[in-house]
Amino acid sequence: MNLKIANKKKFIRSILIILGVIMFISLFISNISFSHGENKYKTIYVSNGDTLWSIAKEEQENNAYYEDKDIREVVSNIKTVNKLNNSDLSTNQKLVIPCI
Repeated sequence: MNLKIANKKKFIRSILIILGVIMFISLFISNISFSHGENKYKTIYVSNGDTLWSIAKEEQENNAYYEDKDIREVVSNIKTVNKLNNSDLSTNQKLVIPCI
């Protein structure tokens, strides 16, 4: 089977248009963010008697960022954001909490 291009200019123009559309679509898709958008943070300070669990529970109930999230996920996220190796907290310790 031997295919021959009848009009080379039309063929090249079609290829360039297709490549342009592909580039446009790829640039558009690369700018889409699948996260919550830019995260904002609030700062809290640990009070005497606070635990990571109690802080997470408070945030789960009052912070839209953690809406419909499991409490264990909230605890894990707070630990990750604050680079905590364990759940030990100190009075007056500064924590940053993601919010919307």
